[in-house]
Amino acid sequence: MSEPTDIVNDDDEEQFAETTLIQAIENQIESGNPPAAKATFNKLTLVGMEREDILNLMAHVLAVEIDAILEEDRPFNTEWYEAALRALPELPPEKQ
Repeated sequence: MSEPTDIVNDDDEEQFAETTLIQAIENQIESGNPPAAKATFNKLTLVGMEREDILNLMAHVLAVEIDAILEEDRPFNTEWYEAALRALPELPPEKQ
């Protein structure tokens, strides 16, 4: 008998990535590091956005920065990341 193989489809990988990014954002908000994470969350909450929507927007910004890190082989750009968070709900431009 052959061993069963685990087949991970794109939906599973996407869900794992989304969950991981949102957990990272929640950790940033709770720790206050970077300060822009908690400030952005508070700002968007005050204007009436739902928690889930805020976390998704913030996770999107983190994903854009992680993609840039991998594509450009560079360290995390905290300055860009905090500026992009503070600009929410306007999303950063997508990389071409």
